[in-house]
Amino acid sequence: MPLQNHLSELERKHEALERELHDVTGRPSTDSARLAELKRRKLQLKDEIYRLKRTTH
Repeated sequence: MPLQNHLSELERKHEALERELHDVTGRPSTDSARLAELKRRKLQLKDEIYRLKRTTH
């Protein structure tokens, strides 16, 4: 998979997690473990996107 396609896919997943986090935090009975997992995955994606963008510039 070309790098740009991979970056686009990672950014798409990051945005999907952002939407899911927004939905989860809007619920009155938010599971803190699930919230923490979503935040962890989102941060991992953000870090990977950053690393890949740095290597291409």
